[in-house]
Amino acid sequence: MKILLVGANGTLGQAVARQLGQQHQILSAGRHSGELRVDLTDDASVADLFVRTGTVDAVISTTGAVHFGPLQEMTPAQFNLGLQDKLLGQVRLALAAQHHLSAGGSITLTSGIISAHPIRDGVNATAVNAALEGFVRAAALELLPRGLRINVISPNVLVESMADYGPYFPGFEAVTAQRAALAFQRAVEGIQSGETLTVW
Repeated sequence: MKILLVGANGTLGQAVARQLGQQHQILSAGRHSGELRVDLTDDASVADLFVRTGTVDAVISTTGAVHFGPLQEMTPAQFNLGLQDKLLGQVRLALAAQHHLSAGGSITLTSGIISAHPIRDGVNATAVNAALEGFVRAAALELLPRGLRINVISPNVLVESMADYGPYFPGFEAVTAQRAALAFQRAVEGIQSGETLTVW
């Protein structure tokens, strides 16, 4: 397969690239790194990305920023960060990707465990992740008649990211990026659609 991987240089993205790159061609993309540059918060940038890739067999996103902070101090502008970046950024990618997938192609997005298990200071991330999972459930129904699939991966906090995010996840059992990458392989090479594949 020819797979477009957005966020390929991140911790999770690198693991996904290693796992899927064993059998497939990976086109790496990111805001600041990768073979291709793309800003998922910009319509024109995403449209240009697919002009450069042409038709692909799968599109994966392992990227997206959210705001972490106490609800009491949160501003609408801070909450909007996650909406514009991780939520709308991945939705924008999916909306464009559907028109550039080969027959039987798939889209795989990334949410996270706190959609189901909220944490302190994680209101924005919980809302964004839950919205992504809702988008995928609904989008799958409309993509199905066209022979296309969409899924979302919900990983726990990563072992490799515990130095940065560990304090936010007390009592959570971190998973390796490699284990999370297997769920992306299952989404790309499998048959399911509209599902949230949890790696907890």
